[in-house]
Amino acid sequence: MKQTIISWLTIFLGCIIMAAGFVFFINPYGLVPGGVYGASIVLQRIFPSIQVGTFGYMLDVPLLTLSVILLGSKLGVRTIVAALTTPFIMNALEWMAYPTEEALQALDPAQLLGGTLDLSQHLIVATIIGAAVIGVGCGLIVRNQATSGGSDIVAMILQKYCHLRFSRAIVLVDGVVVCFGLIVIGFGIGSDNTTQEPAIYLSLYSLLSIFITSRVLAFVINGPKNDKLMFVISEKHLSDLREYIINDLDRTATYIKSSGLYTGNDKEMLFLVVSYKEVENLKLKIKQSDPSAFVVVTDAYDTYGEGWKPLPTSRNDLNPE
Repeated sequence: MKQTIISWLTIFLGCIIMAAGFVFFINPYGLVPGGVYGASIVLQRIFPSIQVGTFGYMLDVPLLTLSVILLGSKLGVRTIVAALTTPFIMNALEWMAYPTEEALQALDPAQLLGGTLDLSQHLIVATIIGAAVIGVGCGLIVRNQATSGGSDIVAMILQKYCHLRFSRAIVLVDGVVVCFGLIVIGFGIGSDNTTQEPAIYLSLYSLLSIFITSRVLAFVINGPKNDKLMFVISEKHLSDLREYIINDLDRTATYIKSSGLYTGNDKEMLFLVVSYKEVENLKLKIKQSDPSAFVVVTDAYDTYGEGWKPLPTSRNDLNPE
């Protein structure tokens, strides 16, 4: 029960952080970081009387429904709650951040929080901070077996019916949204509310925000991914090394009986995963045990099991990579 409560609180915290990233750093500057909320930002520029979060509802609800019809997927309660909570928080933050209805409709950064957070002359800063904040919020949501809905649903539909890889489908969807933003906000087609930045800058900032968000999202979910996989092959018994691994590192390893392909001599091979901080000391210990040992160190993309991450519990568990 405690873990469930913490998980739900973390999802709501992620929704708040994600909404804040959009409201304070992305929406006021016409940046379009792909996805449903990127499209919502563009639509708000055409229909300024409707808030970005409201457009989020207009797009998310049909997509969630379409997912059930076309994919036959059982949407998790957490995903539905997250998809419906984030636009509400976004609207609430905008109402509190802007002093007047006119400033809210214009998303005027000069009046955002009384002008104390106007980054109009520092769009690269707004892009980096906003994308990082959104990535943290989205990462907290995804880490607790939920999604914010949106472009991932479109990508799954394209994957099923157009036979595109999911990653390519995501890039395609976000690319279409960025182009939509370039036409409407960058060139001012269909809207009187254009950006002061050159249109090409808008696209570059938007693409940068997509990249930063994806990297931060992956880091929040998976960590730095710097675990190392080691193979140690030796003709000796390596009892000292075994004791070091078990007692000093507090880890275990897999012992594999093997033989040399050329010599045919019996060998033993130890297979283990360690953190990057443990590699150097372990190599020194190997050299003490057997200076002629053959050692391979490589990156471990993902590590599951006791002492590491738990295995996914269902096919709905998500991995941004």
